[in-house]
Amino acid sequence: MPKGEGKLIAQNKKARHDFSVEETYEAGLVLQGTEIKAIRAGRVNLKDSFARIRNGEVFVHNMHISPYEQGNRYNHEPLRTRKLLLHRSQINKLIGESKEAGYSIVPLKLYIKNGVAKLLIGLARGKKKYDKREDLKRKEANRSIQRELAQRQKGM
Repeated sequence: MPKGEGKLIAQNKKARHDFSVEETYEAGLVLQGTEIKAIRAGRVNLKDSFARIRNGEVFVHNMHISPYEQGNRYNHEPLRTRKLLLHRSQINKLIGESKEAGYSIVPLKLYIKNGVAKLLIGLARGKKKYDKREDLKRKEANRSIQRELAQRQKGM
């Protein structure tokens, strides 16, 4: 199965709007017992989350996984820092490329693949305000073209 495919749990749509993603990596997550149950229930929010490299390891910050309802006293902390599992070569590549100014590591999607939670992270460069406006104009133009084509197909 290619990366980014599986049962989609959460998606960070704002990341594609605020950043231009240049490269993506599929990472596993180190989770506690009740976290995977909450993820399977779809209780995850990737908004405002980001990844950092510390001591040669990648960690995701601000990823909110709501407490599991039946978790009682063994429940997890919702905003705890979670370790990402990547190959050493991928981490080294991320270290080299994220040192450049303007680059960030942003979580894009959280999904279940072969029974395991995976996080799709992207090496991204921040967009300027005029880039965002340009993208919106392009999307609106494509939408209006598709609308016109659909009406012409309907009219025939």
